[in-house]
Amino acid sequence: MNKLVVSAAAFATLTAAASAADLPRRALPPAPIPVPVFTWTGTYFGVNAGYITTTQDTALTAGVFPGNNGVRTGNRPGALRLPQDGFTGGGQIGYNYQFTPGSGFVVGVETDANYTDLNRTRRVVGRTGGISTYRQAGDFLGTVRGRVGYAFDHVLVYGTGGFAYAADTERATFQAPQRDPVFFGSRSRIETGYAAGGGVEYALPTDSFLNVFRSNAVTVKAEALYYNLGSSRVALPAIGRGQGAYVTRFQNEGVLGRVGLNYKFGS
Repeated sequence: MNKLVVSAAAFATLTAAASAADLPRRALPPAPIPVPVFTWTGTYFGVNAGYITTTQDTALTAGVFPGNNGVRTGNRPGALRLPQDGFTGGGQIGYNYQFTPGSGFVVGVETDANYTDLNRTRRVVGRTGGISTYRQAGDFLGTVRGRVGYAFDHVLVYGTGGFAYAADTERATFQAPQRDPVFFGSRSRIETGYAAGGGVEYALPTDSFLNVFRSNAVTVKAEALYYNLGSSRVALPAIGRGQGAYVTRFQNEGVLGRVGLNYKFGS
């Protein structure tokens, strides 16, 4: 009897095991798809446009010899403001490196070249009828700057600073009351100095309609820069019936605000 019970139990166990082996195995859950982590590392190029204005723009004039006393008598302006403002637009190219993807510190370098619509001409009449005409104009501004910032995923906040250069033309003409020119001077050259500022940049989705170059990312930015190209002196020697000379010091300093669009390639 005992053998019969043991045999029945063993048969039932083997039957249950065989039935379990025939059941379909439970499928493992699919592995999660990793979400790409954005990084600002890579080369970029783009365009920008904005507004530029001068902040230090006073022309200072003095006579060279005792007989050139037009400033002291009020016939020539000793200080005359030449405010300039207008449109600026151009392009930039640069490279960023982010130390940790996602959020983290970012360093980079950028160079840009921009057209600037800066020009101003002023004419004043002195106490005894002398006519003084001043002109200052600049048609481009370029910079080579370092950038240091912190990225909050798709948002980058940065500061920037470095070398600046620009084309500058300065001219002054002094005329007698009869409109005959008696003093004249002109100077055109590339001025150099520095620029500093900061901005914020945001990375759009890769499939943005703006991504016409199929880049890794399209970014938009807004930034402000202060530039200082120092001052320069222009000699106004006598011409015609004039005698002696004057000298005028022009200043070249200002700020600009602009927005830009970049196409990033790389990581």
